Amino acid sequence: MKKILLLLITSVVCRSAYCWGFYAHRQINNYAVFLLPPEMMLLYKPNIDFLTEHAVDPDKRRYAVAEEGPRHYIDIDHYGTYPYPGLPRKWNEAVQKFSRDSLMQYGIVPWHVQVMLNRLTAAFREKNFSRIMKTSAELGHYIADAHVPLHANSNHNGQLSNQHGIHGFWESRVPELLAEKEFDFFIGKAQYISDPGKYIWDRVLESALASDSVLRFEKELSERFPPDGKYAFEARNGVIVRQYSSAFTIAFDRKLNGMVERRMRLAIASVASFWFTAWVNAGQPDLKELAGQKFSEADAREFEALNLKWKNSAGHMIGREE
Repeated sequence: MKKILLLLITSVVCRSAYCWGFYAHRQINNYAVFLLPPEMMLLYKPNIDFLTEHAVDPDKRRYAVAEEGPRHYIDIDHYGTYPYPGLPRKWNEAVQKFSRDSLMQYGIVPWHVQVMLNRLTAAFREKNFSRIMKTSAELGHYIADAHVPLHANSNHNGQLSNQHGIHGFWESRVPELLAEKEFDFFIGKAQYISDPGKYIWDRVLESALASDSVLRFEKELSERFPPDGKYAFEARNGVIVRQYSSAFTIAFDRKLNGMVERRMRLAIASVASFWFTAWVNAGQPDLKELAGQKFSEADAREFEALNLKWKNSAGHMIGREE
């Protein structure tokens, strides 16, 4: 794992190929488990390591499956100005207006979250242990992505404003440096979401609004920091790499007034609430009989195949790089 990460970051400055970064995605799924009611906790808590580790499977799939990329973002500014009234919120209406190919070109994360919610609901109804766990882990990933500001902006990595690397700076460098030391993850319990479509679109619209601040504040801060103050050789995952300096990262987080922490907290609450909503919509099935189940050999082969494709990709993502 460290070798793979090193290959991806040594050309740094923090060109992140991961949405939220592997670290943050894992933490979001991990913390979400503790927001669940006891009736769900008895299944999710014993499998927390799986939910944590496999939170990043959708990102690994971006190196193997061409259609995976658009599920992680939406360049919503392509559709006009906030709140983008010309973009239908319902999938069939959006396809009719813009075509499926066009929607895929600019990203489909709010629609894909709803697809995954329906899959998880069906898995609960069937009491299918493997599908519940795999779908829960991956649903958590897409929900978390919808909370990232630059996942709702066509200038997703500062490529249009000479700010290349800002994507990974916001979603990887900031939480990796500050989450364990400064972020507060004491959050309330999961809540039932009566209108999941509206809920996830609201989160995307919040992300779109916040994206301008992310880009503007980084640029303003860069004008105050000399290059040798903005970047530094520091340890990351046990390896010395050139990346945004701790001082610049802390200053950026302060200038954003804790935005990364707020979005990460909300992502955790959202993931837990979507899991809870799927369970309720499935009729709140008794999960006791599933608590002791294990993944099959076929599941293990599936996980290994994905890992091999990811490791053999040489860091080359299919489709849009981030």
